[in-house]
Amino acid sequence: MTAKKQKQPGGGRATTTTPAEGFAPLLGTLRQLIADARQQVLRAVDVVQVQTYWHVGRHIVEFEQGGAQRAAYGQRLLPQLGQALSAEFGQGFDATNLRHMRGFYQAFPIRDALRRELSWTHYRLLLRVDSADARQWYVHETATQNWSTRALERQIGSLYYERLLLSQDKAAVSAEAQVNLAALETSPRAFVRDPVMLEFLGLPGAGRLLEATLEAALMDKLQQFLMELGKGFAFVARQQRISTETQDFYIDLVFYNYLLKCFVLIDLKTGPLTHQDVGQMDMYVRMYDELRRGEGDNPTVGILLCGGKDKSVARYSVLNGSEQLFASKYRLILPSEEELRLELQRDREDIETQQDLGREEDQP
Repeated sequence: MTAKKQKQPGGGRATTTTPAEGFAPLLGTLRQLIADARQQVLRAVDVVQVQTYWHVGRHIVEFEQGGAQRAAYGQRLLPQLGQALSAEFGQGFDATNLRHMRGFYQAFPIRDALRRELSWTHYRLLLRVDSADARQWYVHETATQNWSTRALERQIGSLYYERLLLSQDKAAVSAEAQVNLAALETSPRAFVRDPVMLEFLGLPGAGRLLEATLEAALMDKLQQFLMELGKGFAFVARQQRISTETQDFYIDLVFYNYLLKCFVLIDLKTGPLTHQDVGQMDMYVRMYDELRRGEGDNPTVGILLCGGKDKSVARYSVLNGSEQLFASKYRLILPSEEELRLELQRDREDIETQQDLGREEDQP
């Protein structure tokens, strides 16, 4: 309930002071203290993470160089190591990431030369740079200019080092780069929304910290819906990570359909459908086919679900060349777009109704 304003004697209005106004300086000091502490924790974990991955890479390289007996493992070494380590420590130590760690050690063999200012994501970006001189230049500039990972990616992608080297007007090239960097977002990394950091620390349910409450509830219901269809769906993972050389992506729900012998990926959006969403799902399907699809598996299929407040949308995604298989076989097993859309709409309405009832019960 909202308190009524009291009138002062004589008909004048009472002056009200919000609580924050009385201790604004203290609030500002505490906010800065907490923000600084979080950044110190991030920096400390960054240092330990980089050092750990460097040592992992060193041990792998030294093992591979340990003679003919060890060399016999060949290409089987990283997949076998990745399978054992990821089962115990999470997907941050799968074969793909172990390959990055080995390359990290090979590109930066001197541990004491590693810069504390750079995170693991910085170093993963630097592995894309072929020239050792260019890598060291980017390391120095990142540390001294306090470049974020987005800023470093922008500079590498624009061939900033090479353009400076060739240009007669280095000041102009540098000024242009500064303008471009100024347009990038400069907000600090949020500790609880950094999945790579959380996974390294071994915190349970790290991926689920990325979900909004409504999105999480919708995924719970969708998972139950597909499992209860009785059409061959087997649950594989939730918030499963797949990685490129420079970026990590998280797929909301992954199923395997043993009747169709294919993986089914689901990406859930709580806003309206966009072209970027469609392109991202197509990319997920392509990457999953390349990285996870096994011998005998049929092509992966993606389902993009947008549970917008006004209208829900469901859309299937298949790779070029798989359309005929999808139309002739997949359609007989998978729920239709309309079935998925209606289920999503019902689920959203149920969740919002429950939330409204909860809010009403909380009111005095």
